[in-house]
Amino acid sequence: MSRRCIGAAVFSLVFISTAESQVRLASIFGDNMIVQRDVPIPVWGQAPPGATITIRLSYATASTSADNEGNWKATISKLAAGGPFDLTVVSSETLIVRNVLVGEVWLCSGQSNMEFRLDRSDAADSVIAAALNPKIRLCTVQRAVSETAQISAKASWVESSPTTVGRFSAVAYFFGKKLLEELDVPVGLVHASWGGTAAESWMPPMVLADDSEFAPILQRWQSDLKKFPELNATFQDRLPALMAQWRSDSAAAAADGKAPPARPQLPRGPGSRDTPSGQWNAMIHPLIPFAVKGVIWYQGEANASRAYQYRRLFPALIRSWRKTWENEKLPFYYVQLPNLFRQPDPSKSVWAELRESQLQTLSLTNTGMAVTIDVGDSMDIHPRNKKPVGERLARIALNKDYGHSQVVPSGPVYAGYRPDGASIRISFSEIDGGLLARSVDNITGFVVAGEDRIFVSARAKIEANEVVVWCDRVQQPVAVRYAWGDNPEWSLMNAAGLPASPFRTDDWPLTTFGRK
Repeated sequence: MSRRCIGAAVFSLVFISTAESQVRLASIFGDNMIVQRDVPIPVWGQAPPGATITIRLSYATASTSADNEGNWKATISKLAAGGPFDLTVVSSETLIVRNVLVGEVWLCSGQSNMEFRLDRSDAADSVIAAALNPKIRLCTVQRAVSETAQISAKASWVESSPTTVGRFSAVAYFFGKKLLEELDVPVGLVHASWGGTAAESWMPPMVLADDSEFAPILQRWQSDLKKFPELNATFQDRLPALMAQWRSDSAAAAADGKAPPARPQLPRGPGSRDTPSGQWNAMIHPLIPFAVKGVIWYQGEANASRAYQYRRLFPALIRSWRKTWENEKLPFYYVQLPNLFRQPDPSKSVWAELRESQLQTLSLTNTGMAVTIDVGDSMDIHPRNKKPVGERLARIALNKDYGHSQVVPSGPVYAGYRPDGASIRISFSEIDGGLLARSVDNITGFVVAGEDRIFVSARAKIEANEVVVWCDRVQQPVAVRYAWGDNPEWSLMNAAGLPASPFRTDDWPLTTFGRK
């Protein structure tokens, strides 16, 4: 535990303080933490107005004064990887944060598949048993929601061990473990996620308010707030009927190979996880401007019904985080949604549409996408196979941020097409080592359509770095789709074994077009 040097007062990560203390550190600072190497390190908190504060970490020092509102911030000069050190804050009293390492820090955020615990993942027992590693530090920001921006959050740092990793994010842990194996420097993982949350809950209020595309999100929320008192008052009376309907709908969905509907929940209202900007205000804003190397993100399920809007919403989220961290090049790597449910009509899939929005987000600089179309679970929206997800995110970081050019960061990505008689030729980027298929004699997952826009199964073959697609039933094909569906067939990969992202060559209107 952190202590004052004079006395034994203990402080926690919700603004570090005691009954007597007037100097406080921001909520992200605490024992066992890791700070980002090779960049200036912001340290901030609160103190009496005008108080002088001196910060020391290793050989680096910085001094500042609290402003008229009692806020202070100092920036320590960059440090190389190392430690452990004490972070010392000296004013009218002294605060010490102990066992601090300098290394790589990543913020890990999103909804339930980022939140998914290591002790529920595949091979959890053996992974947890081998998790004793003091160079990996885990910080969990507790769930919280607020309608206004907060300056503190409940969080804590621990060393990786069999007693600490089980409840931590599986994706984040596998990501950090891979980085440590390749870089051999301390890795800090700051985990802030909440299952079932939509992207708009993780965005600053002004970003939502300033774009007319997002106005319906705020209008629905205001409408829900007005209806909340009445709906909440009668919810318990309506609950038995709601549960009966839910059980009936769940049985029908299971018979159809679809995921069950969400269980009946309290009406949306004050304090709901659905509050626009709610998680941004309560879980992300308190972390700013903590120095991080980058962000990994696993989210999108809650926005699938508005998948077309996501192609604008998600890039807006990324830009807003970069702006707030004052780092336009902040690496932001994310997981494309995996396969789920049974194979539906290949022309109608909100999950395929959400994946396309994620694919298009690669147009932003310093982004990367881990394709997971091969590691989902047809009957569970929370697949247990999280190791390849975390490691694929790590591949991107190793290649893009750490100079490991030999690490292939991605599977094939659709680059373009050209008609070739009765066939269509598809070209790709990210084909390190060439295009491969799971079965050369049966390359699956492709469908074609003519001018009638009716898609039918197609044959495909690999020629050099292109895929040639054709179907005898469609003599003049105009469009190709690959792995387009909730749980589609897939076959295409590169020599690194990384699967190709689903894609389509057409721009025909989608199911979720216009939904806001």
